Amino acid sequence: MVNDDASTALADFDPPAVLEQIDAATEHLLQTAARFTDADVRAPSLLPNWSRGHVLTHLARNADGGRRLLSWARTGVETAEYPSLAAREEEIERGAGRSAAALVADLRDSAARFAAEYRRMTSVAWSRTVRWTRGQERPAARAADSRLSEVLVHHADLDAGYTAAQWPAVFVHDMLGRVVTAFGVRDNTPAMRLHATDTDTWYGIGGAQPAPVIHGTESSLLSWLMGRSPGTDLTAQDRTSLPEPPFLY
Repeated sequence: MVNDDASTALADFDPPAVLEQIDAATEHLLQTAARFTDADVRAPSLLPNWSRGHVLTHLARNADGGRRLLSWARTGVETAEYPSLAAREEEIERGAGRSAAALVADLRDSAARFAAEYRRMTSVAWSRTVRWTRGQERPAARAADSRLSEVLVHHADLDAGYTAAQWPAVFVHDMLGRVVTAFGVRDNTPAMRLHATDTDTWYGIGGAQPAPVIHGTESSLLSWLMGRSPGTDLTAQDRTSLPEPPFLY
């Protein structure tokens, strides 16, 4: 997931409140997935080359990976999120072709295992540093934020009626700030100023001038920056087209 300031994030981290958000998001996801037939899970998702079965399998394995990171932080015994990125991809490919019932059961069971490990965490454990498969070293609390983001964003990726407009406002506001920060340290991000029309909040990316000013709701801005929307509901001041943010997540 995107980087943020660890000390600030830990000071604001409320484990029970975040778990409540994760549980609510997971239940909504499961309600969507429970409607799928075997044909539905073979249909394309919004992610390139991934079916809905790929997305559901990824979410289940992500829950297992997050659980292992939490266990590492709690016990001090290193348990890798995944053996490797290649192994992660192989697991997703192997699982994507299962029946709708098997995919949903796996999603439900893996989420329950993650939640059970989450509840075992202590305040000290949340602050311990663990290492993600891509090499990032962060406090274990980031695994909670990461799981919430995975469930909400990939729910929309299923292309089954749930969209970015339904993401919780608190999640959208927090995530938008993180995404802006992440883009701000990347050399390949075009300069822009963002105006969230629903909260009247302004964000700046890059220092180049003049930078286009882009107006839209927070959820529309976030969805576009994360590559989940073409930005047709955004307006670019004094420009006929939007800039193209690089792929982030």
